[in-house]
Amino acid sequence: MFRHQGKNRTFIHNMRLATVLSFVAGMVNVTGVLAIKTLTTNVTGHFAYFAEEVMKNNYMAATTFFVLTLFFLAGAFTSNFLSEMVSEKNQERSHVLPIALEILVLFGVGWLGSASNIETIQGRTIGFSMLFAMGIQNALVTKISQSTVRTTHLTGLFTDLGIELSQLFFYKKPDENKKLKTSIYLRLSIISFFFMGCFLGGFLYRFLAMKTLFVAVIFLLIALLYDYIRLQFQVFKRKKFNS
Repeated sequence: MFRHQGKNRTFIHNMRLATVLSFVAGMVNVTGVLAIKTLTTNVTGHFAYFAEEVMKNNYMAATTFFVLTLFFLAGAFTSNFLSEMVSEKNQERSHVLPIALEILVLFGVGWLGSASNIETIQGRTIGFSMLFAMGIQNALVTKISQSTVRTTHLTGLFTDLGIELSQLFFYKKPDENKKLKTSIYLRLSIISFFFMGCFLGGFLYRFLAMKTLFVAVIFLLIALLYDYIRLQFQVFKRKKFNS
């Protein structure tokens, strides 16, 4: 699901990528909301909070919300930087470092973090770290899928879904209709798995608190392991064919 890029990617690759990582994003999202009462998977709302706090002359809080957006940006930058660096030597493994870093960040937050207020040092650290991790994920997924898949927020997805649902009334040619329905199915899958991640994360948070992120980490590890096993199987088949 990670290795194939460009023309080698298929709908199935995008579907696997979308369902697993949107599920992870949903878990991270609800964990952040329950732990520090703020969004930790996207930055849209933080600009509104930033403006609100500036109007209240609460510049410390305004700075916090602004820095939250910068950590998401830093995550996206770091993700692509690591991916490009590795792809120069081995494109099939260009996803490993970004995903590994995301796993380390989420594991660290789950291990060390505890419920807090965003105005405290602990709360800010949790928020910064989780947005950094989601910046990593969003950039990686966007690049791999050529902007077909986005997993950390739903605003654009609902916009695209609304557009495509309306197009069903006008695009009647078989090829156009099939392509449109495939895209709608992908977007509905992302939305559904994001919601499922939120529901499961909310349920687990009652028992695990911040360690709910360990479950998200497990899903990321499974995705990495799945891709590794598929790669080794392909290498084995090529060796067997050439021998």
